[in-house]
Amino acid sequence: MEQAVQTLNLTDVAVFKEWREFLESLGITNFQENELQQIDTTLGMYNEQGSLIATGSVAGNVLKYVGVCNKFSTQGSHFNSIVSALMNLLAQRGIFHLFVFTKVKYSASFQHVGFHELAQTDLGAILETGDTDVNDYVRRVEKVATERRLLPAKRVGAIVMNANPFTLGHRYLVEQAAQENELVYVFVVSDDVSLFTTAERLALVKQGTQDLKNVVVVTGDQYMVSYVTFPAYFLPTADEAIQFQTTLDARLFRDQIAPALQIQTRYLGSEPISRTTGIYNQVLQAELPPSVDVKVISRLTHGDQVITATRVRQAIAENQAASVLDWLPANTADFIQQNLATLQARIQKGMNINGN
Repeated sequence: MEQAVQTLNLTDVAVFKEWREFLESLGITNFQENELQQIDTTLGMYNEQGSLIATGSVAGNVLKYVGVCNKFSTQGSHFNSIVSALMNLLAQRGIFHLFVFTKVKYSASFQHVGFHELAQTDLGAILETGDTDVNDYVRRVEKVATERRLLPAKRVGAIVMNANPFTLGHRYLVEQAAQENELVYVFVVSDDVSLFTTAERLALVKQGTQDLKNVVVVTGDQYMVSYVTFPAYFLPTADEAIQFQTTLDARLFRDQIAPALQIQTRYLGSEPISRTTGIYNQVLQAELPPSVDVKVISRLTHGDQVITATRVRQAIAENQAASVLDWLPANTADFIQQNLATLQARIQKGMNINGN
């Protein structure tokens, strides 16, 4: 007879060791520190001999590290118990929209308890369940375009950007798409792990493109490339983790977002600097066609330098923001000048400025 589901204290060395060894026995072998730090709560089930037989963790509204041993049990009973406990835990916190990243072989099990698969690769799948879903998200985006009287549209393009911060390079990419389409959706990545917050980035992009009447700027919600929920824990290498995330993202966009919003072309900026973004661009070009065309626009330059948000962030950190003001739309330049001390304080507190 199994004991009730209980909370596991992973700060206890012995508990962590048992938990990790149990997951490793199930093929989950990558325990990156940044992944472990995201965990809010971990639950576990033990059998009458005191051995761990099921576990699962939550990080925000994402289920992670779900592992189950069904030996000597009714098929799926341990899985159902631990997943139900995790969902109940989140419900008590007022969280009713859940995601899970899992190996493909476990996708069917999650679907049996109400999850819907959004996309999969050979390495893993992403699923969701709850009181809202990708269809609701699409309807919200479509409503914005309808209210702007931009639908129906014969040519629809899309751009996904972090805009950390929004530069003239981003603006140039949007302009190119706007010239070639009746409607352009600009999806701003919603993960709040950048120097400029999600709210700040979204506002800067909206303000910086408000004169382009056929451009709709919306958040990418949790359906665009995500770093916080990146499930690298069950992948063996960093390269494979990047490949997994970007491929899932591309397929989710291709199969769920693009057809629903009638997007025909995805616009990318060429990537001479960031290795991660370079891989992402390659994956998009491989995965999206023929369903969605991909158009790569050469990066805008200022003199002999490529305009890049990375350099803008570095200039802020080095107290040389004035040196890159010519790279920025007026609204972004004004924001940085007015909030320079706040931005520098974020960097001093440990905010990483070297990513995307």
